[in-house]
Amino acid sequence: MRMRRKKHGTERIAACAEILIENGLSKEVDPQSFFKEKRELHLEIGCGKGDFAVGMAAKYPNANFIAMERVSDVACLALEKAMNAKGERDDNLRFVIGDARNLADWFPPHSVDCIYLNFSDPWPKKGYAKRRLTHQDFLELYRTVLKPGGVLKLKTDNEGLFDFSLEQFTLCSLKIEWQSRDLHRSEKNADNIMTEYERNFSQKGQVIYSAWVRF
Repeated sequence: MRMRRKKHGTERIAACAEILIENGLSKEVDPQSFFKEKRELHLEIGCGKGDFAVGMAAKYPNANFIAMERVSDVACLALEKAMNAKGERDDNLRFVIGDARNLADWFPPHSVDCIYLNFSDPWPKKGYAKRRLTHQDFLELYRTVLKPGGVLKLKTDNEGLFDFSLEQFTLCSLKIEWQSRDLHRSEKNADNIMTEYERNFSQKGQVIYSAWVRF
């Protein structure tokens, strides 16, 4: 379902300028320069309404987080949520409005420690496989921005996307360090920060699939 366009969206986004990287993010610029301290850098691709990014930044003050969202009206909600919760965390969260296809133009090589893909669009039609964020083309893109030994953490409610992702990880010779077909019943659940989608799916009894992959 297409999200209704946010009233005064441009102005609302502008009001959150202090946590939005609107200009200046490029492969020639150290992304750590947007934070007051240099720490591990974690990147969420497709942050939705921001529950995960805001929760992670509060829980892990010793890491810096950049949350990326392609749809500006969705990013508006995430930005406002982060601004409202800024007293609950260190100054360690920034947002980017943009498309993951441009990662190599925005991040210097090997500058990111961890990438999160949470409930990405599964693009179920066979002809759309290359649009999936775990397609091998995207995985090779992640390889350019992740540090050697960097980690990709995937969560999805879609078993088809999960199985496809495991196949793509193998094709790219990536090490699957951990996987579960029921995250919320696994040993990793104690530290799991849920997204808004995850909460809704779980309340309906949907299991959550997850994998951690080492580059």
